[in-house]
Amino acid sequence: MNDSLPGHDIPALVRLLADTLQQQGRMMATAESCTGGLIAGACTDLSGSSNWFERGFVSYSNEAKTELLGVDAALITAHGAVSEEVARAMAEGAVARSRAQVAVAVTGVAGPTGGSREKPVGTVWFGWSVGGQVRTERRRFDGDRAAVRAATVRYALQTLLDLTKD
Repeated sequence: MNDSLPGHDIPALVRLLADTLQQQGRMMATAESCTGGLIAGACTDLSGSSNWFERGFVSYSNEAKTELLGVDAALITAHGAVSEEVARAMAEGAVARSRAQVAVAVTGVAGPTGGSREKPVGTVWFGWSVGGQVRTERRRFDGDRAAVRAATVRYALQTLLDLTKD
């Protein structure tokens, strides 16, 4: 898959997401692994973000996923940190452990090291929790570490915006 996505740049996506969440009276949380807080950072770059952005969890290690988000360690052992099951549990944990009604979670292999045949560099699992429903998706982005992380932020925000508009 290609890491270039049509549509808005990240600040424009954040503005649209902010407007949508504020109109709905919803708060947002993030649960980030491979992006290390970049999604939360993009959100809080916008002045007034405290009106719609509730908190961000940076759960880079497996232990952090368990301690901060309540991800069952057995899920990580069985499926690996970069998996649909863990992305789902991260999104659910972000909502459960915050005052937010919507959340996005990302766990992936940004590279340049850490990839495998089954999960090559650029593989990212996403989880979005909106209205009590969780959606997951696996994507693979091309490029170096910075490109993979930037594409992950953009895709996470664009999809959350799309899901909150439904």
